[in-house]
Amino acid sequence: MLAIRVIPCLDVHGGSVTRGVQFGKAESGELKNVGDPVELAIRYNEQGADELVFYDITASAHERNTMLEVMERVAERCFMPLTVGGGIRTLEDMQRLLNAGADKVSINSSAVANPDLIRQGAEKFGSQCIVVSIDAQRVAPGKWEVFTHGGRKNTGMDALEWAKRAVALGAGEIVYNSIDGDGTGAGYDVEGTAAISDAVSVPVVASGGAGNLDHMVEVIQKGHASAVLAASIFHYGTYTVAQVKEYLSARGIPIRAR
Repeated sequence: MLAIRVIPCLDVHGGSVTRGVQFGKAESGELKNVGDPVELAIRYNEQGADELVFYDITASAHERNTMLEVMERVAERCFMPLTVGGGIRTLEDMQRLLNAGADKVSINSSAVANPDLIRQGAEKFGSQCIVVSIDAQRVAPGKWEVFTHGGRKNTGMDALEWAKRAVALGAGEIVYNSIDGDGTGAGYDVEGTAAISDAVSVPVVASGGAGNLDHMVEVIQKGHASAVLAASIFHYGTYTVAQVKEYLSARGIPIRAR
């Protein structure tokens, strides 16, 4: 087993980091403000996070540009890899974010609307820079469908088939976001994560539902995840990144030293 990455996720809305449940929407007041993205990024950098992921969670829905200023400020202070997603629709968007300090760009709604964007990005910047984030919800036993625009729009696409197509087009990593698990603390979608992980040849990041450390162990061991992404348990101080790494290591799961 390759070393597992531990990745805090910062969902940004209106310049602040927020948290919701099952993709709760900002318009309905279902999001809680949990802090400044730069301050949180510095905290997680000090705790030994392997990477940070930023999502501008309403950028696609409202056709807004992504947060270049936030990326620049974080890149000045933090030294782990940074991934950013939300509202990335063109190669020019990718270039601006990479220039601002991002190491990888994550595309979701725009990739579904224009799958060739994956190929274009991989050819220009390298597959290692292109992450395809898949927001999925279980619709039947063993079947998950892809949603876009922050969980607002059901595409009817099969998540497993979309993951395989994204990798064939050049995606270097898949983030599997469980809408059912998001913000609930009830555990990752282990079955869905395993289905995706076993179907593609690139790393799969498990996202959505982390509530305790055993959830992380389970999605790594049974879901075959290459990395665990979490938000609430870090933002609210339930666990530090260091505590997660210590727990995983004690159970024989290789981790990255920083």
